[in-house]
Parts: sequence; C-alpha cells; structure tokens
Amino acid sequence: MSGPQRLEPGGSEQETLALRLADTRPPRRRPRWALDALDDATVAIRIPRHGPDELAVSLLAAELADRVGPAVHPYEVAALLEAEGLSAGLIKERYGHTNLFSLAAALYEQVPRTFPEPAPTADPWRPDHVRCLLRGALFALPGLAYLLIAPLWNAGGHAPVLIVAGLVSWAWGQALGHRAHLRKATGLPEAGRTLLTGAPLGAAVATALAAVLAGGGPVTLVAAAQSMYLAAAGVLLVLARETLLLAALSPLVAGAAVLPWWEPGPVARTGLPLLALLATLGVTGHALRTALAAPAVPGAARPRLLPSLPYGLFGLAAGVLVLLEGRQEPYAVIVLTVSMGPAEWLLYRYRGLSVSALRVTATPAGFLLRSAGILGLCLFGYLLPLLPAALLVGAEPVPLLLLAAVLWTALLLQAFGAAWPSAAICLLAAGGAGAVTLLDLPPGPAALSLCCGVAALCLSGCALWLLGRPAPHV
Repeated sequence: MSGPQRLEPGGSEQETLALRLADTRPPRRRPRWALDALDDATVAIRIPRHGPDELAVSLLAAELADRVGPAVHPYEVAALLEAEGLSAGLIKERYGHTNLFSLAAALYEQVPRTFPEPAPTADPWRPDHVRCLLRGALFALPGLAYLLIAPLWNAGGHAPVLIVAGLVSWAWGQALGHRAHLRKATGLPEAGRTLLTGAPLGAAVATALAAVLAGGGPVTLVAAAQSMYLAAAGVLLVLARETLLLAALSPLVAGAAVLPWWEPGPVARTGLPLLALLATLGVTGHALRTALAAPAVPGAARPRLLPSLPYGLFGLAAGVLVLLEGRQEPYAVIVLTVSMGPAEWLLYRYRGLSVSALRVTATPAGFLLRSAGILGLCLFGYLLPLLPAALLVGAEPVPLLLLAAVLWTALLLQAFGAAWPSAAICLLAAGGAGAVTLLDLPPGPAALSLCCGVAALCLSGCALWLLGRPAPHV
C-alpha cells in the first residue's frame, strides 16, 4: 500500500474534477483559415461524406474561375489543381471526389468557357508615313530636269528615243530591285554587290538601244544621262536612302522654283540638271560603299534569275500603259506619279488590316468577306483623292482612275509574291491598248479605258482568290 487516501470533498480528486469540467466546456470556434491549414491526418478523422460536397466545389470553382474558364479540356484543369498542391486525400475528404480528374471534370462543367483576347501587339506592317510621301515626291521630281532643258533642244523630235530608253530602264530597274531585295534578305553586302553589277549594266543597255535608234547625236547623251539617273535612283531607293536622293535633286528644285520670276539662261539650264546627276551618282557610290563594308554572310546562295523576270515584265507593261495615258492627258501622268507614295502607304495598311482580320475571324468564309472589305476600302482610299486631282489638272478622270486601279492591285499581288498573274494581265492590257493605238483601230482612245477596266476586274478577282485566305497573311 502506498498510504491512506483522502475521500472527503476538497481533496486531490476535486482538482481532477475541476480539470475534467474545464475540458467539457464548448470549444472555441476555429477561423476558416485555420481549418484550411489542417493537415491530412486531421482531416481524416472527420465524418466521411457520401458523394461530392457541392458547396465546397462551388467555392473552389469561384476561386479558380479566371484560370479554369480558358481551359479547353478537363485535363488542363487537372494540371492546374495539381499545380495548386491539392493532394488525393484532401480532394476526397474536403470535396468528396474520388480523384483529381473527377474534381477537374466537375470544375470544368461548372465554370463557363471564356477565351480572353490576347494582349494587343504592335502592328508589324505599320507604314512610315514620311518615307512613303517622300518616295512619291522623288518619283516626280526628276521631271523638273526636262522642264529646265526644254528650251534648249527639240524635245518632240527625240521623244521616242528617250521613251524607249526610259521603258527599258524602268523594266530593268524593277527586275533588279526585286533581285536586290532577295539578296538583301541574306545580307546587305550581297544586295550591294547585286546593285553594283546590275545598275551600270542596265544603264548601258538602255543607252546602247537609244544610240541605235537615234543614230548617235546629242540625244544619245541625254538618253545616257537619263539612264544613269534611273539606275542610280533605283539603287538608293532599294537601299532606303531617300533623303540622300532628295538632297541630290535639290539643284533641280531650286532651278525650277525660280523659273516663274527669273530666266536662268542656257548655262544654268544645262548645269543644274548635270549637277543633280553628278550628285546622285556621288551619293549612290557612297551608299554602295557603305553597304559593301558590312560583314558578308558566308556561303549565301544566289537566287535564280527567273523569279525576277515577271517584275521586269510588269515594269515594261506599266510603262506602256502610263505612256498611252500620257499621250492623251500629259498632266495625268504627273498626278499618277505623285500618287505612288500614298499607293505604297496603302499597301502597308492592307497588310496590317489583314493581320488584324486574322484575330477577329473564326471561319475561312468570314475572313474572305472581311478581306474583300479591306481590299475595297484600300482601293477606294487610293482612288478617291485622284478624282479631284484629275479635275484640278483638267484631265479626264475615268481613264486615270482605271489605270491607277490596275497599277495598285498589280503592286498588291507583287507584294505577296504573286508576280506572274499581275505581269500577264498587265502585259495583255498594255498590248491590247498599244495595238489599237498604233494601228488606229476602234474604239480609238477609249481602248485604254476598256483594257484597264477589264484588267482591274481581273486583278481584283486574283487578289480575292489568292489573298482571301488566311495562309498568305500568317
């Protein structure tokens, strides 16, 4: 025995009773965050449920709605739950589901599908507004040279020689420009070597043809100067040196600006165009030297010549169409030349709007419809300013608008690499209108408008057929 025990009230058993009474008091209510922090062992002693706890699942769905909504399959929700750290025991006891995939399927069914739009990105085809307007002006400024030297020689008698040389230079420049851009994608030195070889060769071909047609004489020198300028200007435009070309043409601008108030005389009329030519050749040499100084790409393959052929043929056809328009409306050619800057700007806008259309259409038919609207909008935006411009210079607006539509849609197809359709259609239009003009066949002057109208419809149909699909714009 360990000794007598006291049985009266107030002894040690009273302390034990007091402890037991303290334990029988209602427990203090735990906050919700404390219940969420219980481990799996504590959860396991709860009374087991029969079936899913819809309230708990609904609360979880509300909590994860922004991440469950974009899911396209319950497995994505299962991956999300696993990333959140929900264990198998917790899923079974807290939410009453047998496994992770069962709970994921329930959440997938409860949360509506929401597919938020991706964050807006910068337009990859945003045009350079100043550069496009500058290029339009640069296409027209060389015409000031003919204005300065016009009183010094009989331009009418030698015009055919200069026209033929100009057509050859224009066609050669279009083909050379395409080939140089292909080489430029490989590296700037490769494009520089292509231009260094091709530009002088094109000028030599145009000058030799002019010499044969003229039989020698001063007109050959004028044709040589014209061919050298077109070759050098093409190099600067391909290398994106428009500001250098504008600076080189400043003598022409200064000389033409003073003509209404001052007669410069034969020396100035001859010297200013010659100074502009020499300046153009000088800045072209500087641009080529800079391009060739860049690091070369080793082992770069040369592109084939055939892909550049349709660009040259289009240049020839476009030159013939513009020439035929110039025979009827000389000032309309000036309007058309200046409009080439806005035309290039609209080509960029077409590509940017088409990329935007990809983000908001869900079916090929919807994209085709939207693409047709974009094509009509850009074409309308190009032709609309030409109407008051034609009326301002006193030209007939219909032939000008039809020719402008042909040139813009052809350039659009070329921008997407569809060069052969545009070249073939423009060649047919130029050949038909030229044959009617040379042979003096009916319908006479209306032949140009008729041919351009048919060509514009064909080119627009080709544009919808080839560019009305999402693939070319991806």
